[in-house]
Amino acid sequence: MNKQIWTLRGLTFSYYATTAVLMPFLPIYFGLKGYSSSQIGLLMMFGPFVAIFAQPLWGYLSDRYNTLKLIIGGLWALTVASSAGIFAADGYAWSFLFMLLIYFFMLSSAPLLDSITIKTTLRAGIAYGSVRMWGSIGFTLMAMTAGLALKLLGGIEHIPWLYWSVWVLPFALLLFLKDDKGSGQRISFSAVTSVLKNGPFLWFLFLVFVLTVPHRMNDGLFVLYLKDLGASDSMAGWAWALAAMGEIPTFALLSRYLHRFHELALLGIVAVLYTVRWLLYGWVSDPAALIALQLMHSVTFAVFWIVAVQYAVRLVPESMRSTGQAMLSAVFLGLAGITGGFVGGVIKDAWGGQAMYHFGAVMTAAAAVLLFGTHAYMRGKKQQVPKSGAVL
Repeated sequence: MNKQIWTLRGLTFSYYATTAVLMPFLPIYFGLKGYSSSQIGLLMMFGPFVAIFAQPLWGYLSDRYNTLKLIIGGLWALTVASSAGIFAADGYAWSFLFMLLIYFFMLSSAPLLDSITIKTTLRAGIAYGSVRMWGSIGFTLMAMTAGLALKLLGGIEHIPWLYWSVWVLPFALLLFLKDDKGSGQRISFSAVTSVLKNGPFLWFLFLVFVLTVPHRMNDGLFVLYLKDLGASDSMAGWAWALAAMGEIPTFALLSRYLHRFHELALLGIVAVLYTVRWLLYGWVSDPAALIALQLMHSVTFAVFWIVAVQYAVRLVPESMRSTGQAMLSAVFLGLAGITGGFVGGVIKDAWGGQAMYHFGAVMTAAAAVLLFGTHAYMRGKKQQVPKSGAVL
C-alpha cells in the first residue's frame, strides 16, 4: 500500500507539472503564430466546455469496464497525440480542433486519477490531501522553471519539446500503478441514470456551479487584468505559481480536521472567503499586491476542492464514484468555465476588470446564502445522508 501511495504522489506531481507548461505559456505560443487576443481567448476558454460531455463519459467507462489505470494511460497517450496536432497545425481552425481534443482527453484523466487516489487513501487511512498536494508542488515547480527551460531551449517556439519531455515521468510511473478493480460489478446505463435522478447530488452540483463561476472567470482573465494594470509577462507567470504554492499546506493539513465539520458548512465559509477575495481583487489596482492576493487561493480553491470531492463521493453509490467525480469536475471545469469566461469577458469589455470582480463577489455571496441555507434545511428536516462527523 505504501508503494501505491508513493506512486500516486508521483503521478499527481508529474501530471500537474505537464499542465503548468501549457496554461501559462500556450497563449504566448499562439500569439507568436499570429492569432488575435480574442482568438486565443476562445481557444483557451472553449476547450473546458468539452469537459461537460467528456468527463462523465470516461468516468462511466471506467466504472463500466472496472479499470482506471488503462483508461488513464489511454487518455494520456491521446493527450500527447493531440498536442502534436496543436504544434503542427497550420491555421486557426486546425488549432481549434486539436485544442478541443486535448481538453477532451487531458481534463478527463484528472477525476479518474482523483478517484483511484480517494479509494487508495481511504484504505490506507491517510488524507486525500496528502497525495493531492503533490500536484500543487509539481505545478508550482514547473511554473517557476518552465520559462527558464524554454529560454535555454531557444524560445517559446520550442514548447513542444519541453511539453513532451515532461510527459516521460507520468508514463513511466503509470507502469508501477496497481489498478483498482473495485468490486468487479459491471455498471449498467440504468445505474448512470440513477445518479442523474439523485436530487441532493444534482443540487450540490448547482451550488458548485454558482460558487465556482467567478473562480473560473479569474482563471481565464486574471492575466489580462494584470496586463491592463501594467504587469509584465514574468509577473503573470509568478501569479500562477503563487496560487499553486498556496494550495500545498491546505492539501497537506486540512484533511486531518475535515471530519469535525459538515461539508456544506465548510463550503459556506469558503463562499464567504471567496467573496472577500473578489472584492479585494476589484479594489486593489497594484499588480504586485494582486499577485500577493493569489495566496488566498489556499483558503478558497484548495479548501473547496478537498471538501467538494469528499462530499460528492458520499452522495453517490460506491460503484459510481468515478462517474460522480467526473460530473463534479465537468461542472467545475466545463460549465462553470465557459460561463465564467464568457460572462466575465463581456463584463470586462463593457465596464472593466473591477466590475468583473464585483460581479464575482455578488455570485459567491449568493452561493454562501444558498450553502448555509441548504445546510440549515438539512439539519432541520434531519434528512438521512451519510454522516462524516460532527456538524458545524
